[in-house]
Amino acid sequence: MSTFSRDHLDTPVTGTGQLVGFLAAGLKPRERWGIGVEFEKLVIDAVTGEAGDYPRIAALLERLAAAGHWERIFEDGRIIALKGPGSSITLEPGGQLELSGRLCSDLFCSHGDFAGHINQATAIAAELGLAFLGLGTQPFSTLEQIAWVPKARYGIMGPYMLRSGDMGQRMMKQTAGIQVNLDAADETDCFAKLRLAQALAPLLYALFANAPLLDGVPSGFLSTRGEIWARTDPDRTGLLPFLFEPAPGFAGYVDHALDVPMYFIRRDGNFLDLTRERFSFRRYLEEGFAGYRATLADWDLHLSTLFTEVRLRPQIEVRSMDSLPPALSMAPAALLKGLLYDPAAAGDAWTLCRPQSLGALQETLQASWRRGLHTAWRSGTLRDLARECLALARAGLRRQRRCESCDEGIFLDGIDEIAASGVTLAERLLEKWPADRRQQLAGLKEHCAFPLTVASLCPERCLEDPKSDCGHHFYST
Repeated sequence: MSTFSRDHLDTPVTGTGQLVGFLAAGLKPRERWGIGVEFEKLVIDAVTGEAGDYPRIAALLERLAAAGHWERIFEDGRIIALKGPGSSITLEPGGQLELSGRLCSDLFCSHGDFAGHINQATAIAAELGLAFLGLGTQPFSTLEQIAWVPKARYGIMGPYMLRSGDMGQRMMKQTAGIQVNLDAADETDCFAKLRLAQALAPLLYALFANAPLLDGVPSGFLSTRGEIWARTDPDRTGLLPFLFEPAPGFAGYVDHALDVPMYFIRRDGNFLDLTRERFSFRRYLEEGFAGYRATLADWDLHLSTLFTEVRLRPQIEVRSMDSLPPALSMAPAALLKGLLYDPAAAGDAWTLCRPQSLGALQETLQASWRRGLHTAWRSGTLRDLARECLALARAGLRRQRRCESCDEGIFLDGIDEIAASGVTLAERLLEKWPADRRQQLAGLKEHCAFPLTVASLCPERCLEDPKSDCGHHFYST
């Protein structure tokens, strides 16, 4: 995600102005705005439903690399990721598979990448006896049953998670979500978007709630993933209080990030553990560590370990959505693009959902994990807010379309019915949840398994447009 060259990132940091500059370097004029989507999928054994094992997932990566234009990434001789031109496939701690798509000019391009990736990955996974679920939490496997993916950083993060909260390791090994990355034109625009996206967090959890299971049983939450994240680490998760200040800016974000305890720095390919004492980036900047001084690469790495509902890296990242079934996976990006990239829609959405206080927003957020769209909101419920925001997003997307047939509102089609009924994906899964394990797995596959073929939704006129990169994804063989 960084806009800096590697040489620039290795430059020592001598003051906080460079940290502010790192964030400001992500700003772009409107004509260069893009949208990026990161899709996490649960990998399961297709027969038992248990979490997939690393050897087969590693074989999946090897076969994907052989089938497409990917560079293999290894750590201690073991494959841990694939890197492509502008995109990557990585493994989360419990073997969850994440596609980090390109920063695309429109949602049709993003969906083309997504469809190409799924069509390759599901076919290979089936040969290995694996399947993918678009679900926010592992349905059957317990924390102890899921092996760690062999990455050195997890050897530092895992033990620390036991000290920072009671569900940190569950977050690492048992959850999956969707992240949407957005651009901004200037500092004011950036923080207006961050504030709106944070205010939308309860709606995003409620509308896309798809995680009602944990350890093989209903958890009592519609988004168990939301509850797990809230109990991971209070220093680095949740809401950003400084966004409630009259004029938040890059300096405020830097000030927040400077005081978050660090996990590690990386030197000569090795991770150096900073978790044995509360070692903030502010202290690191002042004192150094083990003879090393802070660099922009350290700052970039540190920012990647802040897990708030919205964050800067330096693009805006929105993180409040559970992993979703394939037909709905683009809906969060469509909603956010419609609301945040259209000034009229953004203004109306802020009027609708502007929180009265940090405490009020936190209360609504916590309730959304249990009650979904039935969560109280002003004089009604989040269902009312969902319907109004979906209408605003559709209008915003129409105003952004590049041709008459290129209305990205198509990606909201499956969500309208959820908002109208107020019944979330999680509730629909629970309504049919049987007692028999085989029937449970069959129901899960029907609910959210990824099919062998996902068709691209690029309109024909977009494909013919020389300015569009719709459908020209690098997963094609």
